[in-house]
Amino acid sequence: MSINPELLGRTYPAGAAYSVGREKIREFATAVKATHPAHFDVARAQELGYADLVAPPTFAIIVAQRADALLVADPEAGIDFSRVVHADQRFTHHRPIVAGDELVAELHVDAVRAMGDGALITTRAEISTTEGEQVATTLSSILVRGEGQ
Repeated sequence: MSINPELLGRTYPAGAAYSVGREKIREFATAVKATHPAHFDVARAQELGYADLVAPPTFAIIVAQRADALLVADPEAGIDFSRVVHADQRFTHHRPIVAGDELVAELHVDAVRAMGDGALITTRAEISTTEGEQVATTLSSILVRGEGQ
């Protein structure tokens, strides 16, 4: 199955909220070797003006990938995940992610470019709180290799 060129402009609405917990922040910080005390110690984070533990900047990928999964799982998209190569990821933060946040992401398909019998797909996840406060924007590009690649 080939990639559906009509994906361009498609929007996938926000799904269930993701609850940002202290232990999730600590585990992620440990995994990415982020050592700042504000990722581990509530008092230190509060000394810096945060309401609770602050997540490392790349923590937004957790919420963004949940949104990306909607696209990959869409049977109309024509994406065979076994043929996907992650090409690029970018983050724009509008405010830090902190423990206690309830986050959702709306996914937008911003570009679909044919490449041989495959395609490069660029998506944008708009991450916000369940109350509508904008938190981050992520841009992601995936290369879906064609059958002959």
